[in-house]
Amino acid sequence: MSLPTSLAAGAGPESAARAVLAIHGGAGTLRRAAMSAEAEALYRKALSLILEDGARRLEAGENALEVVVEAVRQLEECELFNAGKGAVYTADERHELDASVMDGRDRRAGAVAGVTRLRNPVLAAREVMAHSGHVLMIGRAAEHFALGQGVEMVAPEWFGTPQRLQQLRHAQEAALGQVLDHDGQAAAGPLDEKTKFGTVGAVALDAHGHLAAATSTGGMTNKRPGRVGDSPIPGAGCYADDRSVAVSCTGTGESFIRAVAAHEVAALVRIGGLSLEDACRRVLFEELPQVGGDGGLIAVDRHGHVHLGFNTEGMYRGSVRPGQAPFVGIYANE
Repeated sequence: MSLPTSLAAGAGPESAARAVLAIHGGAGTLRRAAMSAEAEALYRKALSLILEDGARRLEAGENALEVVVEAVRQLEECELFNAGKGAVYTADERHELDASVMDGRDRRAGAVAGVTRLRNPVLAAREVMAHSGHVLMIGRAAEHFALGQGVEMVAPEWFGTPQRLQQLRHAQEAALGQVLDHDGQAAAGPLDEKTKFGTVGAVALDAHGHLAAATSTGGMTNKRPGRVGDSPIPGAGCYADDRSVAVSCTGTGESFIRAVAAHEVAALVRIGGLSLEDACRRVLFEELPQVGGDGGLIAVDRHGHVHLGFNTEGMYRGSVRPGQAPFVGIYANE
């Protein structure tokens, strides 16, 4: 079982010195032997570009919520990851997308689930938070509301790619049942696509000392229509509280719901007095295994400490501070 990767904030009393963005693009089983240099470079470049953009935004004084929403929007636009463009197929050959955002300043949250025509579900989640008076909206009603807020709509076919359809065919022909995200993808990436959890997410601490988190996913290959995992559920797949931490999760969604994984990290820090690293390790290696949970999470605390952890063999991940080069990792030993 691999150990999580941790990065500690640099010393300095000012919030601007602690500002940081972290992102993830899924966790799973390593396929180092099957990986091509070209495939690895694509993933690393995509993560690096998003991190560099986020660092510029933090340096310009944008708040944490704006930064994480934009980072996740860019991840949704990249078909390497299972969110937005390139999302996996349900059993009936459709795409059902979920996303959530949370603002650590006042713990406002917004989420959408089971949407099929919203180009960027994370933008719809932000609108639910800001303008609906609710936290979670689903399906056609969520789409109708988001359209009224100016969120872009696309034809359902826009999300699909030939590789994702091939995954579905493979899962159905092999009677594999529901498969976590990228099972059977023809073009192998650095992680084993049969056991990769493809949720994407971002967490940030801004120069004003505020925290925010955002999470988005296409769900599971061959999942039952109507299935919802942890990604759009505040406290399970996404959480932010200026008093403690911001967290975004990726993994076996049902287990992360049962463990209330994101909030558990926050509670262990704020109430239990644990360090960010100890809290994340406890959730990943003690709490989640009790309910069959595999995957990872990214987290930043109010002091600017960052944790990029996983109990699988790898996770697409990265972090950056304004004025510094981004860190990008895939494997456990990075």
